[in-house]
Amino acid sequence: MPAELRFSRSDSGELDPGRSVADLAVATARWCARRGWPVHPLAPGRKTPAANCSDCRAHPHPPAACACIPAGRWCHGFHSATLDQDRIQQWWRANPRFGIGVSCGRAGLVVIDVDAHLVQPPTRDRILPGIPIAEHIDLTGLANGFHTLAVLAALRGQPSPADDASTLRVRTPSGGLHVWYRAVDHRRWQSSVGSSSGRALAWQVDIRAHGSYIIAPGTTTQHGLYEPVGNVREPAPLPLWLAQELERTGHLPAPNIPAPRPVPPRAREAVLAAGGQHGRQLVVSVLAPVESCGQVTEGAGFSDALNRAAYTLGGLVAAGRLLQEEAERALTETAVAARPGQERRIEQIIRSGLTAGLKRPLHDHGRRP
Repeated sequence: MPAELRFSRSDSGELDPGRSVADLAVATARWCARRGWPVHPLAPGRKTPAANCSDCRAHPHPPAACACIPAGRWCHGFHSATLDQDRIQQWWRANPRFGIGVSCGRAGLVVIDVDAHLVQPPTRDRILPGIPIAEHIDLTGLANGFHTLAVLAALRGQPSPADDASTLRVRTPSGGLHVWYRAVDHRRWQSSVGSSSGRALAWQVDIRAHGSYIIAPGTTTQHGLYEPVGNVREPAPLPLWLAQELERTGHLPAPNIPAPRPVPPRAREAVLAAGGQHGRQLVVSVLAPVESCGQVTEGAGFSDALNRAAYTLGGLVAAGRLLQEEAERALTETAVAARPGQERRIEQIIRSGLTAGLKRPLHDHGRRP
């Protein structure tokens, strides 16, 4: 880890920049874990999780069905994140070029991920979801997440979180900013993507909470360093006004809806209705391409993978080999885990795929009549 991280004096002995690359990587991961932030490896030079082991890649399955995680291996991204210092030592000693990811939900973190991408702004209704922007208002110069977050804060009479020197802030290689906050009152804040037509806080402002991870300060990718800003190294409590905005924009589960359960139990329940071990393997294999999309933050053909899975499970339902309710639950929870914050899009894809599959029963051995 580079000297620019400038940790406190109590950490300076462990984080001496003159130590080896392996020592610095381990020290950074251990520093995160001591603060209660479960960590997992990122692929060397990248901001995506390290690849699953060869056996898991050859035989895809949901995270909770993986034997690697209880055995102390890092498969399935943030699902394998740990606070175990011995395990951390083993992982980063084995590959000191690993980056460091932090599981936001388990760490109790809400990170405001401000982007500065050079892209065309969306329609006015998606710049600040739920806040109308009249046509006569000149949006010339509004170009990135720093601007939209500042506008939202100004409307509420508050300083922008991007300028909040009381909490940990991390500059990203692309010119963005991660503003780290600590969740309070045990609220299960949900992640979102700033360009989503569903749950979203502002354009080019993502929320990293349950269902996602954040890159630890001090991590270096092929694009550069994730470098802390200022001297603060601890997340402050999530400001009340910002919590109210997150609640307004759908970042909490509805009060009458239980928090989502992990995907695999749902999937296992579904496949029991499909007829024992063969059915279990079949449905898990159908869901595996969708689950694997969660290993990357974008792309990976997510829509096509989910549509194919929904179509196939629709065929199983039509053949009487699977209950439709369980198929919908397994599909939804697998998809949401892979792409948090895109529930509306996910619902539409599942509905379309299931409807088509229900017209073509899928009988034993994959034969359709």
